[in-house]
Amino acid sequence: MEKVVVVNLKSLVEKHGISMKELSRLADIEPAILSKLVNNKRQSIYFDHIARIADALDVKDIREIIDIEERME
Repeated sequence: MEKVVVVNLKSLVEKHGISMKELSRLADIEPAILSKLVNNKRQSIYFDHIARIADALDVKDIREIIDIEERME
């Protein structure tokens, strides 16, 4: 089994009732970057982006934003 980092932005914006465009504005992160994060297309994520997303959505636990899952190879 392989462990992968999963970004939970889609469920977070739904939970907060906002769009990805609104999150982009609130967190001051380019929409293209958020799109890649949502689709797990990025190989890395900056701590600054996580902090800005957490601040924009008033998230206290990083596990609401990112998680580690085991996937079959």
